[in-house]
Amino acid sequence: MGYWAKLKSSGWAYPTTVLSIYGFLANCRVAEPFLTPYLIGPNKNISEEVVTNYLFPVWTYSYLAFLFPVFLLTDFLKYKPVIMVQGLFLVSNYLLLSFAPGLPAMTFLQVNFGIVTSTEVAYFSYIYSVIPLKSYQKATSYLRSAMLTGYTFGASLGQMLVSLGGVDYFYLNAITLGIVCAAFLVSFWLPMPKRTMFFKTEAAVGSQSQKKGSLRNNRQRDSEADKDGESLEDKEMEHAGGAGCCSRESVITAGPLLWKSFKESYSSRHLVYWSLWWALATAGYMQIFNYIQLKWDHIEPSATSSVYNGAVEAVSSVVGAAAAFSVSFINVTWATWGELTLGLFSAVCSGAVYLMAFTSSIWACYAAYVLFKSCYMFLITITIFQIASNLSMECYALTFGINTFIALLLQTIVTVIVVDETALGLDIVTQFIIYGSYYAAISALFLIRGTYTACVHQRSVDQTETRGKEPGGEVISSERF
Repeated sequence: MGYWAKLKSSGWAYPTTVLSIYGFLANCRVAEPFLTPYLIGPNKNISEEVVTNYLFPVWTYSYLAFLFPVFLLTDFLKYKPVIMVQGLFLVSNYLLLSFAPGLPAMTFLQVNFGIVTSTEVAYFSYIYSVIPLKSYQKATSYLRSAMLTGYTFGASLGQMLVSLGGVDYFYLNAITLGIVCAAFLVSFWLPMPKRTMFFKTEAAVGSQSQKKGSLRNNRQRDSEADKDGESLEDKEMEHAGGAGCCSRESVITAGPLLWKSFKESYSSRHLVYWSLWWALATAGYMQIFNYIQLKWDHIEPSATSSVYNGAVEAVSSVVGAAAAFSVSFINVTWATWGELTLGLFSAVCSGAVYLMAFTSSIWACYAAYVLFKSCYMFLITITIFQIASNLSMECYALTFGINTFIALLLQTIVTVIVVDETALGLDIVTQFIIYGSYYAAISALFLIRGTYTACVHQRSVDQTETRGKEPGGEVISSERF
């Protein structure tokens, strides 16, 4: 009891610990790497064509439909209720997978999972509303590590149970059901936030604007905290707007705040290009992640071959995390070389997807998937860092929501045209050829733009050096502007 009392009094450690435990359990989905073999196997007995061209597209459409309303509701309801809803729908998701027979039940399952994925924004946003600003970086690191550890542990455990214990896929879903039930219970322990980002009263908005106008006062407030770890800024926001976040006044002020954040987020051409890559590449990544199990099953049918989906997902997560972690040790002027880097590594992604499309070796397909996921994790880490470091928390949250929405919109367009049985309804090999071409187009776009940016920067440097060598010449740094 003394330990928990001390943890609660730290201000940031208690909510971060509880949310990390929730993140670990919610992502420890032992059965997820084996979803496709489970659906097309004797447990559900659904054909591969129906899963590819009908069932999985339902998830994409549901995710798109729920994402933006959930994004607004998340802030309006102060995050915690939405996290609890995610936990509840995770439980219902694995109840359906374990016990509900028939195609209609699996169709509803995809809608159910669309709600689960759309509520992930609450997990990433909640912590910033309950801890001081100075603890943001530390808490973010712990939360992402918890998610990665949970996913890797779940995939590894599932692979060991299947390969070493010969456990049926049904029992993997039953085990996952127990784990997500524990996650749902943990969500009740989260403290309720006292402030929101957009739904504030006019008094709260005015108070926040005054603090932003004075850098000195802002720094002073960030450095001062009471015994509970709550900053003076948090106290003022709670006093000014905490009680009335669901009032009519807060709803009226939300619109102007959203528009102001939108203009700030996309006012820089540099940030627009980073956001463009985020949306384009994420759409392709989600599509490949959604259908990779079907590609593996096409190369080596799970009914007649050993399945190593869990091991591959675990390895790709660890390698991807290592690639993302390496970003912090790379000293590069991203404003100059960032777009060229996006183009080069997108070309690697394209090559990896083409290899997945054309190879008949399951091990080559596994290796290509690990390479693809690692490159994406490396690039998305750079992109998120570049965007977040230039924006306020409100603007970053809005940018995250808009970029994800655009990515989903693009993914939905691809799904409707390429995958859905009412349109082309292409086979899985042809789909991956198109996805490889999609990344090739992204690579070409950013290689051209990156080369132009690098040339302009180099010309600017040469002109500056030339002026500096002239007698009496003054070197004018571009940083002044």
